[in-house]
Amino acid sequence: MRMSTAVGLVLGFGLDRAVGDPRRWHPVAGFGSAAAALESATYRDGRMAGVVHEVVLVGGTAVLGVAVDRVGRGRFAVATALTALTTWTVLGGTTLARTGRAMADRLEAEDLAGARALLPALCGRDPEVLDADGLARAAVESIAENTSDATVAPLVWGALAGIPGLLVYRAVNTLDAMVGYRNDRYRNFGWAAARTDDLANLLPARVSGVLTVALAPLIGGRPAAALRAWRRDAAKHPSPNAGVAESAMAGALGVTLGGRTQYRYGPELRPTLGDGPAPRVADLRRAVCLSEAVQLAAALTAAVVSLSPK
Repeated sequence: MRMSTAVGLVLGFGLDRAVGDPRRWHPVAGFGSAAAALESATYRDGRMAGVVHEVVLVGGTAVLGVAVDRVGRGRFAVATALTALTTWTVLGGTTLARTGRAMADRLEAEDLAGARALLPALCGRDPEVLDADGLARAAVESIAENTSDATVAPLVWGALAGIPGLLVYRAVNTLDAMVGYRNDRYRNFGWAAARTDDLANLLPARVSGVLTVALAPLIGGRPAAALRAWRRDAAKHPSPNAGVAESAMAGALGVTLGGRTQYRYGPELRPTLGDGPAPRVADLRRAVCLSEAVQLAAALTAAVVSLSPK
């Protein structure tokens, strides 16, 4: 069924490009609601409680993925359709690009209130303390990280493990977004979710980095600069994966990312990534263009990989 996986991944990517996320009854939102409900029963301020929470939700998703995969086994059309629908469900690249462009539009119009209202759709920073340059930098960093998380990673896991890989990755990433924080409530409980997400993204982040380096000329960047920033700066970042995505993007754009970063739970002083000025609105638009190119390249790469003998 390697062919059904390859075709389904490409069709699902195309569906995401055509219509974006489901507007109602989004399965990922449903998973998030279930996870929040379970948290009310499983939450304790300890790592073991977080491990139980992660195992129950990710394990349940794995069982669902295997069951869905078996429905299409031996039937090419059914398997392809199920893979395409699952891929569409777990991808978020089109919504990411649309939100990035909307942020650029509002910043160009000097609509800071509108830009601040939009920022939570991209990341968890406190928008009220950010000026126009801070909003542009936050958006570029989020575009870089989420290009890997929202598109490249699910495609990589879809290529390697089919429908179960798609669903399990999205469950892992969603749980990290919900509880993988270093604040008082989740520092212990969210440890398992954060570490699992780190492991799940080790390979995809580097695939995203390679594609960012290779495609840098599409936005006027230089592969050598993107690669240099990645090799020099990625390890400085507290995340082993976000550092790759953000430093490669910084090098491709010729800007500096990082520095003081204000979250709702407090500030973090992030290392600087790349060389050059702070990103402006034009750089945000270039980042969106590069993100879309990386997404397309990842979809085609995933299709090719899924055809190879396992």
